[in-house]
Amino acid sequence: MIRRLYDWTMTKVSSPKGERWLMGLAFAEASFFPIPPDILMIPMILADRKRAWRLATLALIGSVIGAVFGYLIGAFLYEAVAQPIIAFYGLETQFDTFKSYYADYGILIILIAGFTPIPFKVFTIASGVAGLNPVLFFLTCIPARASRFYLVAGLLWRYGEPIRSFIEKRLGLVISLVVAGIIGGFVALKYIG
Repeated sequence: MIRRLYDWTMTKVSSPKGERWLMGLAFAEASFFPIPPDILMIPMILADRKRAWRLATLALIGSVIGAVFGYLIGAFLYEAVAQPIIAFYGLETQFDTFKSYYADYGILIILIAGFTPIPFKVFTIASGVAGLNPVLFFLTCIPARASRFYLVAGLLWRYGEPIRSFIEKRLGLVISLVVAGIIGGFVALKYIG
């Protein structure tokens, strides 16, 4: 079943609708959704490595727009939207401690968070709640997310065939590692602060 899902994904992600899905997932992950856009970006690049830079750019655009949306959730919809998202991750206590760091380290936090597997939406929402300067927030999100997406794109562009071969031969292992990385990001987030 996993093999059929992988094969289906590899055929679908090379279509123009695949690019829209990638941008949508990048937007959602930066503001409210737990699944990172790498889940789509990696197979899309492996399906056609010539599109690596375009796909990284689309993920970047979607993610930065989503980050602005996450900031707005934190700034204007904390009780209605942000608080339930934070509670969903079980981070109420850590979030209060985390907010206090924003006064001194907000920009640095965004730069680091944009590159890590820790869910970016927590940082975008926290930026809005803490009242981080919105222009600086926006300008910081660009290099933070670009570094992540272009690094992935560059590695896949350069080493695509061996990576694709490895993934296809060891699909179960690769899926287990991706899931472990996502779970590890959530666990790390629980212990911040």
